[in-house]
Amino acid sequence: MKNKRVLAALLAASCLAASFTACSGDTSSSSTAESSAASADASSSAAEGSSESAGLMSDEEIIKKASSENKVGNWGLGNEYEIQALLSKYGLPTDYITMDFTMDQIDKDTITLASAMTFNELGLIKNNYDGGYNYGDEIGVIDMNDEGVAMLEDNLFCTKEFAKNKPNTVKAFVAASMKGWTYACEHPDEAAEIVFKYGSSVSADHQKYMASEVAKLVTTDTKGNAVSASDVGKMDEDAMQQTLDLAKQYIKLDDATAADKLAKLTLDDIRSSDYLTYDGGAVEKSDLKVQLKWLPQAQFMGYYVALDKGYYKDNGLNVEIVSGGGDVSETVAVSNGTVDFGVTWVSNLINANAGGMELLEVAQVYQRSGLVLCYKKSQFTK
Repeated sequence: MKNKRVLAALLAASCLAASFTACSGDTSSSSTAESSAASADASSSAAEGSSESAGLMSDEEIIKKASSENKVGNWGLGNEYEIQALLSKYGLPTDYITMDFTMDQIDKDTITLASAMTFNELGLIKNNYDGGYNYGDEIGVIDMNDEGVAMLEDNLFCTKEFAKNKPNTVKAFVAASMKGWTYACEHPDEAAEIVFKYGSSVSADHQKYMASEVAKLVTTDTKGNAVSASDVGKMDEDAMQQTLDLAKQYIKLDDATAADKLAKLTLDDIRSSDYLTYDGGAVEKSDLKVQLKWLPQAQFMGYYVALDKGYYKDNGLNVEIVSGGGDVSETVAVSNGTVDFGVTWVSNLINANAGGMELLEVAQVYQRSGLVLCYKKSQFTK
């Protein structure tokens, strides 16, 4: 169990480094793009079908039972908003148990409906490789995309000032990065090996699992539609607006000025699609740094592929990928000029801008939410 706890703690924190700088609410109570999309559809169908298995409760019944027993879990560091929206959808209190950075709580049944990222914790609880819990098909999932409460996660951003003053640099960097992401999603096993070469924070087996699952998030949208290679990094207006609307509803800010600004934010205040096309031309700055949200792993494989394949150099750029982790805040690092670009969740950027930062999303890498609630099927039979 010790190995499970150590590895799971390292992995689970991958998406959850504290990156809010405005006062966030109180959570204490609480292959090809088409082939990747096909895999995502299969995964989604499996999730939907899980509740139709003989003797298994429906997803709604599972959610209500776990809520009534106060056994819904989340980390409370930014993606609790989706869980709260899901609970509200079924007329339930939005309380949840704060999870630690392992899957021990669902293993020990202190939580029966546990948050998991499809590319991380879900693999740990299901698989039998080192650090895994080996529950296999005993685990069922409830998908935020299928439930209509998805919020978009990993994007690429810089400051509004940097984008305005160095537009060719931003366009060149985005183009090379999205080329890296396209290649990574078409060749996830190779991408996993590249990330591992650059100092992966997870095992080789889990890295391959992560890469294949991350590819699905990049090449499939919230409705299950395939995202073509030419559209990698696009900003889907409906998904972006839903993310902003849910953020406004569930992010709670103590500062009145920040709360008022949050209520008034529009999509034009947080993102611009003007930098998704690069037609060549000299860059205004060639030496760049991009701050990751966490340690090197397949969650960020597109940037490592772009670096390894020379895509950045092809666009006249010398790029350094800066690891996250610990107390590193990617929004602060970009805002104060320590780095030029950062990777964050859309809700993080919304929170940061409400708190007074002037950040701008320039590419949306993940096109669907990677958050699910997982459960042991044997605990939810009729």
